[in-house]
Amino acid sequence: RFLLAALVGCLLALTAEARIGNCSELSFYTETSQCLLFKVICETNKYEVRRYEAAKWVTTTEWSWSMDIACMNAFMRLFDYISGENENGQKIEMTAPVVIKIDEEKKWFWEAKQYTMSFLLPKEHQANPPTPKDNQVFISDTPALNVYVRSYGGWMTSWTDCHHKEALMYDLMKDGASFKGNCHFGVGYNSPMTLWWNRHNEVWVIAEGNPVCSSSEEMD
Repeated sequence: RFLLAALVGCLLALTAEARIGNCSELSFYTETSQCLLFKVICETNKYEVRRYEAAKWVTTTEWSWSMDIACMNAFMRLFDYISGENENGQKIEMTAPVVIKIDEEKKWFWEAKQYTMSFLLPKEHQANPPTPKDNQVFISDTPALNVYVRSYGGWMTSWTDCHHKEALMYDLMKDGASFKGNCHFGVGYNSPMTLWWNRHNEVWVIAEGNPVCSSSEEMD
């Protein structure tokens, strides 16, 4: 029984190493050393399908009429956590990407939307991250999942995020793909201080069932 437990522990450790690794493995520019890595299942000239394994994040939620204001408030709250506002007083390395889950279930234009921002925890903190001091900050888990991804440059704003989200969903519906339409994810890989021509952003939509890539190139 002890040997079995040890084997399972080793396998879990290997899985953690596989999903969070050196950012140099990504094909696009980023400024951190550790990134959430993925497998490309297939791609078209409009989007790609990626497989992400389970991961642990530090997360906060903000309600606002403006994505830009919500992201600013949420980012600073999470930045305080990695700067030492946790039970260990420990500084934690910044990683990529920063992910914002955006609720699509707003019914009226005057209603605030829910924005949930997450920082990926580095691999050394995946098993046992420090507890946040701020009660608006919490540790969350994402399961393994497939996502449809559209990439773009420049600044991520409420307008650019909405534009690329609508374009991605339009292409997915045209290709007959099934996806979760009650939310999407705005994803950034750069510091707020990085100039617009060096920025890489993405929109993610969670795939349902078998992913679809019409006129696609299958990846090994």
